[in-house]
Amino acid sequence: MEEEAGNGGSRKRMKSSDEEEKGGSRDGMSLDATENEETETKLVASDEMELHIAQILDKIESFTQTVSNLLDTGKTMFKELSNEFEERLIMIHKEYVEKWQEEIKELRLLDASNEETTSLLHNARFLIQNPNIEP
Repeated sequence: MEEEAGNGGSRKRMKSSDEEEKGGSRDGMSLDATENEETETKLVASDEMELHIAQILDKIESFTQTVSNLLDTGKTMFKELSNEFEERLIMIHKEYVEKWQEEIKELRLLDASNEETTSLLHNARFLIQNPNIEP
């Protein structure tokens, strides 16, 4: 039994070796044919891939240029907007300062007028309280 098992094992090994050799030669032919087909496919695919890669690189370049243009345009717009904002803010400040200075001027005139009126009223009160004094 051991011999049979040994022979059986050898046979199996022999078959495996035979099958591998036969399969290997078959695969060798298949590998050669497959390698040729793959090489042709790789060359065709390689040209297609190169074209596709070139198209993607063109898209990248175009997008990069678009972003660069947008950044430049945005910077210019923000600079113009910033200048306009600064000018407008300065103008608003100037208008308010002028308005408040005018209010101060009016208040000073009103104060002077009130002081004059107060002085006249004070003199009138004095004269009313002291009727004996002749002017």
